Amino acid sequence: MEYKNILIDIKDTIAVLTFNRPEVLNAMNTETVKELGEAVTELEQNPAVNVIILTGAGRAFIAGADIAELSTKSPEQARSYSELGHRVMHTIQNLKKPVIAAVNGYALGGGTEIVLCCDICIASDQARFGLPETLLGVIPGWGATQRAPRRMGTAVTKELIFTGEIIDAHKACAIGLINRVVPHDDFMDAVFEMAKKIAEQGPLALSLAKKVINAGMEKSLQEGCRLEIEAFCRLFTTDDQKEGMKAFLDKRKPLFTGK
Repeated sequence: MEYKNILIDIKDTIAVLTFNRPEVLNAMNTETVKELGEAVTELEQNPAVNVIILTGAGRAFIAGADIAELSTKSPEQARSYSELGHRVMHTIQNLKKPVIAAVNGYALGGGTEIVLCCDICIASDQARFGLPETLLGVIPGWGATQRAPRRMGTAVTKELIFTGEIIDAHKACAIGLINRVVPHDDFMDAVFEMAKKIAEQGPLALSLAKKVINAGMEKSLQEGCRLEIEAFCRLFTTDDQKEGMKAFLDKRKPLFTGK
C-alpha cells in the first residue's frame, strides 16, 4: 500500500517505516497519524516481517504535532484527534512484533509519545526528547501522562511535563526513556544490528514475551507470574519450540516457521 507521508522498506524480515515530512520536521498531522496506524497494522499482518523499525527523514524523528493544524481545532475536534492518537499508540504498543524506535533527531511531544509505545529505543547522539505541550497551554494527548510514569517514574515525568524541558539523548538514556545512545554516524548500523539479532529469535516466543511483559505491568506480581507460566507452557505446543531446542542440541542455527 502506498502512503503520502510514510515510506516503508522491507529487507531480510526487517521493515523500516520512515516518517517522511522533513520540510516540517515530520510533524504529525491527522493524515499522518491515520497512515501510521494503517501502516503498522499492514506490517503486523505481513508474514515476511519479523521486526519493525520506526525512524524519521531529515533532521527529526517527529518534532511533535502539526501545530498549524492543531491550533484551529474546536474542543470536539481536539477530542477526536486525541482519541485517534490514543488508538494508534495502543496499536503500536500491542503489535505482536517487536518495534524499535530509531530516533535520528528531534522527538518532541508526539515523537516522545511514540517512543514510549515502542519496545526498544536506540537514539543518535544528536537526538533530542521532550514533552513541551504545557508551553502551548495543553498537556500531552497521546498517553504520555500514563506511559511515561510507568517507564520513568512520576517525579521524572512531572519534571519533564511541568518544565517542558528538551533533553539530550544521554539524559534520556539515564532516566530510562531510551535504551541506548550511539554516535550519529554509526546510528543506523547499530539499529539494524539490534533488529537482526531480534529477528533471529523465535517469532512466537517474541510475541508472547511482549504480550506477557505488557500485560504484567497492569497486574500484581503473582498475576503476572501466572501469565508467564501459561505462555511458557503454551510455547511447548509449537513447532518453533521443538526446532529451537533441537537446533541447540545439534549446535546449529534454528529455522523458525512461526508455527
